[in-house]
Amino acid sequence: MPVIEIDSLSHPGVEMFGSLTEAQLRNRLEPDKGIFIAESPKVIYVALNAGYVPVAMLCEHRHITGDAADIPVYTGSRELLSSLTGYTLTRGVLCAMRRPQLRDIADICADARRVVIVDNVVDSTNVGAIFRSAAALGIDAVLLTPSSCDPLNRRAVRVSMGSVFLVPWTRLTVPAGTLRELGFKTAAMALTDNSVPIDHPVLAEQPRLAIIMGTEGDGLPHDVIADADYVVRIPMSHCVDSLNVAAAAAVAFWELRAR
Repeated sequence: MPVIEIDSLSHPGVEMFGSLTEAQLRNRLEPDKGIFIAESPKVIYVALNAGYVPVAMLCEHRHITGDAADIPVYTGSRELLSSLTGYTLTRGVLCAMRRPQLRDIADICADARRVVIVDNVVDSTNVGAIFRSAAALGIDAVLLTPSSCDPLNRRAVRVSMGSVFLVPWTRLTVPAGTLRELGFKTAAMALTDNSVPIDHPVLAEQPRLAIIMGTEGDGLPHDVIADADYVVRIPMSHCVDSLNVAAAAAVAFWELRAR
């Protein structure tokens, strides 16, 4: 592995770790050239094992051990790397990786029994937490509306502990009801007068179910709720009206899991 010592923030090749924004990393004009940043050895190992392709690494001297792929490894003082990235590398390693091509909805849902639709959830921490729960609690695929946060956002990847690499995902650019063509019933998580409790037997009986989670503030749009096959609520106590979307997702994934 070529180890490259850097002594300035303008060293050629390191801009992906510091000066490029998330939007620039995604490279919407040329998606096949887009990259994302994975942080910490554990998360990087999960990505590599899932088949993601590394481009370059940035790490402190103490992490340069063993063999690595034939990619440039940039290193420097902890202070310089912190200045470059804008934060202290608490795990000491960053890896730039190629973004995969988005998969077809029918492809990732072909054998799925439970999927989640993430509708306009813009907070990267919540998206990362939703992916972690999805991986742990039996969700087979994640479909995100175009306005939802990018799952490969650096913070979302870190919060998910690499779970974004374990669960198939893609963007949902059609109405949620379109999944009926693939044999799914849709369950919108919302508080309405006609909602059913999350432990209602009819939900557990569904062979294929798409769970729709809404945005942190306003919840799901009225048209999404109106079009859903079921509107589902998590019963609350002590006058609490709702849970954070990430917490609600974990409850929903467990209770609505495929039996």
